[in-house]
Amino acid sequence: MKRERAAGLHLPPAVLRLALGELRRHVLNPGLSWDVQRQRLDKSMRAGPSPARHGTTVVRRELNGIPAEIVTAAGAGSRVTVVHFHGGGYCVGSASMARSWAAGLSARIRGQVILPEYRLAPEHPHPAALDDARQVMKALPGEAGTTSVVLSGDSAGGGLAMSLLLALRDEGQDLPAGCVLLSPWLDLSADRLASPRLVRKDRLLSPDWLAACAAAYAASCDLADPVISPLFGSHRGLPPLLIQCGSDELLAPDSRRLAASASAAGTEVTYTKWPRMWHDFALQPGMLAAADSALDQAAWFITEVTASC
Repeated sequence: MKRERAAGLHLPPAVLRLALGELRRHVLNPGLSWDVQRQRLDKSMRAGPSPARHGTTVVRRELNGIPAEIVTAAGAGSRVTVVHFHGGGYCVGSASMARSWAAGLSARIRGQVILPEYRLAPEHPHPAALDDARQVMKALPGEAGTTSVVLSGDSAGGGLAMSLLLALRDEGQDLPAGCVLLSPWLDLSADRLASPRLVRKDRLLSPDWLAACAAAYAASCDLADPVISPLFGSHRGLPPLLIQCGSDELLAPDSRRLAASASAAGTEVTYTKWPRMWHDFALQPGMLAAADSALDQAAWFITEVTASC
């Protein structure tokens, strides 16, 4: 597995924690309108490193009417396809949030990474995001069989990936080869204030912001409905799962609970919790050694589950 990592670019975790605190105060703030949060988040993403520096291409396409970015590293092909849903509480965010991660993953697996731009709440509450995810999956079989496709998602995108996986199974559809979940948000009904230690440690997410996102996304639906909170669904009959999270994030219990439930249901699970890491730390490869390690693990997992295709 080839590593394309610039030496000497890793930042001290303390520096990144400070930056996360600023992002929480000035962007992921429930006191701001959704439009302001989106604009500020997009601006902060534009300031990040460009995947093009290593010859990676980012192509805009529509998949059954859903806008998406196709990220392909130099020398990579389309034999293996990863469909990754970005985070943002179902209310903010875009493909730009995962571009660097997608570029690094594409280089390691020699495949392409698709970043769908699903519709956001509150303008488009559930089931809009799930409907968009379904359309993206329907567009793929003509280009690649499901044995060469891996679902993925971070934060709310991880919840969306899991909801899609459960829906495909329940409908008797062909399932992807595996699913990668980065700091997934799987239980929108949980009282995050019940974990005061994690409230203190999480530098990015706040209980108030998560509650605002949950209400906007679910609208009139029950927050504990498995289509909203896939942690409460049956986890039997699923393809292998890779679950990654940090120990210092509000959503860490979701990862632990899913790993236990899926494993008990007979699903193959790889679950890794990085000590002293924050929410979505895995999206910072090249800047953070732990993120590089998480990316290597994701590439290993994807290579393993698609080995027969």
